[in-house]
Amino acid sequence: MVRYRDDEEDPAAEIPEAEDDPDNVPGSPELHIRSTPDSPTTGTLPIPIWLRESASSFRYKWVPLPVRKAGRAIATWVKGPKPPRVLKIEPIFPKIQQAPIRLLDRYAPKKKQRVILLMALYVCWFLTWSLMVKQHSTSGFIKGYGRPTNLWCGASFWNEGNGCGLNGNNCRPFSSAHLTFRCPANCAGTHLLEEHMVGNISLRYQGLVVGGPDPQDPSSMPVYRADSFICQAAIHAGITTDANGGCGVATLVGSHTNFPSSKANGIESTSFPGTFPRSFTFQHLSSTQAQCPKDSRWPIFVVTAVALVILSIFTTSPAVFFFSTFVIMFFHVGLVSDPPNTANVYEAISKLVERFLPAIFIAIILYHVAAVPLLTGVTAQIEKTILYLGFCFIGALNNYTFAPLIPIERLTPHDLAQPGAPFALAIIVTVILAIVISQVHFIRVSGNMPKYLAIYGAMVLALVILLALPNLRLRIHHYILAMLFMPGTFTQIRPCLAYQGLLLGLFINGVARWGFASIVQTPAALGEANGGGSNGSPGSWWGAKSPNVTAVVAADISNITFNWGPLPRESGVDGVSILINDVERWRGYTDEELYWDSEGVTLKRRHERGDSAEGLEPEFFRFAWMSGSQTGLYSKVGLWDEHGLWRSPEEGTTSTLGSSEQNEVKNWNGEFDGVGKDEDEEEREKEPDARVIEL
Repeated sequence: MVRYRDDEEDPAAEIPEAEDDPDNVPGSPELHIRSTPDSPTTGTLPIPIWLRESASSFRYKWVPLPVRKAGRAIATWVKGPKPPRVLKIEPIFPKIQQAPIRLLDRYAPKKKQRVILLMALYVCWFLTWSLMVKQHSTSGFIKGYGRPTNLWCGASFWNEGNGCGLNGNNCRPFSSAHLTFRCPANCAGTHLLEEHMVGNISLRYQGLVVGGPDPQDPSSMPVYRADSFICQAAIHAGITTDANGGCGVATLVGSHTNFPSSKANGIESTSFPGTFPRSFTFQHLSSTQAQCPKDSRWPIFVVTAVALVILSIFTTSPAVFFFSTFVIMFFHVGLVSDPPNTANVYEAISKLVERFLPAIFIAIILYHVAAVPLLTGVTAQIEKTILYLGFCFIGALNNYTFAPLIPIERLTPHDLAQPGAPFALAIIVTVILAIVISQVHFIRVSGNMPKYLAIYGAMVLALVILLALPNLRLRIHHYILAMLFMPGTFTQIRPCLAYQGLLLGLFINGVARWGFASIVQTPAALGEANGGGSNGSPGSWWGAKSPNVTAVVAADISNITFNWGPLPRESGVDGVSILINDVERWRGYTDEELYWDSEGVTLKRRHERGDSAEGLEPEFFRFAWMSGSQTGLYSKVGLWDEHGLWRSPEEGTTSTLGSSEQNEVKNWNGEFDGVGKDEDEEEREKEPDARVIEL
C-alpha cells in the first residue's frame, strides 16, 4: 500500500508546549524568551553577550565594560580551542622505530613470555652490576699495608672549628699511624662551600690543600696540614691522578711548622706560617708494591646504560619503562656515580634504602601525573630512548654534567657572589622561562590550561607562604625543582620527553645523593653570620655574634691578656672558646669562675717545636661564645705576629658551619694501622720504600 506524507502523524504534536517565563511581566521593557521544559539549555537561547549583560539580573555591571571584555578574552584564551587539539608523537621512520615492537610481537607474543624476558634482563643487569660494584668497593692491595679504605674526595684528618675538641684531643693520634686509602677520580674539582680559615686566609669555593714540598726543593718530602683534603693532597703530591684516582698510604707525622705554598699537578696549595699539631705525608710506593685498579664508575655506568637502553627500545609500557629507569638509576647514583659520604659501602646501602622508600612514593605520584599521559601510546622507541632516557642520564649524573659548569651550589648571597654566578643564573632563568612559555602554549591547545593554572597557582601560593616565614630561608633544591616542573611535562610532544627525563634524573640525583633536605632552613644552618635564631627576630641566635675582644700584650711579649666583657648570659651563653692557629687551645665556662675571670683571660706565648726566643712564630686567634657544648660563630682573625704586635680582628664574624645538606664531617674517624712491628715485618724490611718515615 502506498503511503503519503499527509498520512503521517503531525510531527508538531510531539513538540511540548512552551511555557511562559515566570519573570515575564506584562509591559516590562526587558526581553524574555519562552522555552520548553525539556530544553537541554538553561532556559535561554544563545543571545549576544551585549544583550545578556544589559539585563537587570546581570551581577557584574559595576565592572567597567573594557575590563569585562578583557576578562572574557582571557577566559576564552585560557580555555583553548574547541575542540582541544590532540597531541601525539608520530614516530619518524616508523618502520625502523617500531621494528623492536614487531620483533617482540613475533617471538614473544604472550604476556608470560615478556615477563620472563623482563626478569631475565633484570637478573643479568643486577648480577653484572653488583659484582662490579663489589669489585669497585673492595679491590686493591698494597703490599705491607693491606687493602685500602675508600675515601670520598672531601675526607681529611681534621674537623671544622673546634670539632676536634680542646687541643685536638678528639682527633688523636697525631703521629705514628698510617692510613691505606683509595681515592676516586675527579677529586680536583671538590671545593669548599663554606668559609674555611687557614690562619688569616679565608678559603671558599676552592679546594683545600695546605702545605706540600719545599718550593725550592720539589723533591723534598711533602707535608700537609691535617685539614687538607687527603685525595687532593695526593694529587698534588703525585701519588694519585685526577683522571683515574688511585691508592696510597698517608702517614701521620705529628706537629709541623711552616707549610709552604706550591702548585703541582693542577692544584695550588695554601701556605700557613704557624704550627699545627697534626700533619701527614705520603709513602712513595714501588710500582710492584701497589695493586690498585682504576676507577670503575664509568664501566659500571655502561652496564646500567645498556640494560636501560634495551628495556626502553623493546617496551611500550609506561610503568615498566618509568619505574625500571627510576629504581635502577636510583641505586646506581646512590652507590656508584655520586654516593653519599659514608665510611663504607654498607653504610651507603643503609642510607640509600632509607631514602629510597619515601622517594618511591613520590615517584608513584609523578608517574600518574606526568609519565602516564606522556608515555602512553608512544611507539617512537628510538626517539623515546634518546630524548627521555638520554636526558635522564644527564640529570642523574649531575655531578659530572651541570655541577662542574654552573658555579651555583645554592641560591644564597654567598653563592651568587662567585665569579660567573650571576651570568650562569641569568642563563638558567632565561632557559627556564623559554621552556615554560613553550609549555604554556601546548598545555593551552590541549585544553588543560584551567586545571594546571589551579595546580601551579597553589604551588606558587605555598612557596610565597614559605618565603614569608620569619627567621627562615627558602631553599629550592634540585629535587624540589623536579617535583614542581614535572607535572607540566605531561603533553605528548618531543620536547617533553627531554624535559621530563632531565627532571626525573635531577630528582634521582638530589634524593639519592643528599636526601630530602628541607625546603626551609634557618640562617644559621646556611652559615649566615647575622642570621636570626629560632626564638626571636633576626639576629637573636646567641651564636650569631662573636665576642668583641680587646688585647694587651705584656711588656716582654711573653703573654697576652684578652678581655671580652660580661658574658651575655641572658641569651644562654655560658662560656668562651679560643682557637689558636685554627686549633681550640682554651675553653672556659662560668661555673669555673674560681679558676678564671669570666670577662677575660691571660695566655702565654706558645712555643711549639721549632720556636725560639729570637724567632717567634705568628699566632692566629679567633673567639666564639659557647652554650654548653654548642659553639657559636667564630670571629675574624686576630694576629699576634712574630714581633709581638697585636692586630685585632676586623668587626664582624666568620661562619664555620654550613647547611646540613652540604656540611658533612670531613675528618677521617676510622681506624688507623699502627706503625710498629707486625706480621708483615719481614716484607717491610725487604721493601724499604714501604716503611713509615720517622721524624
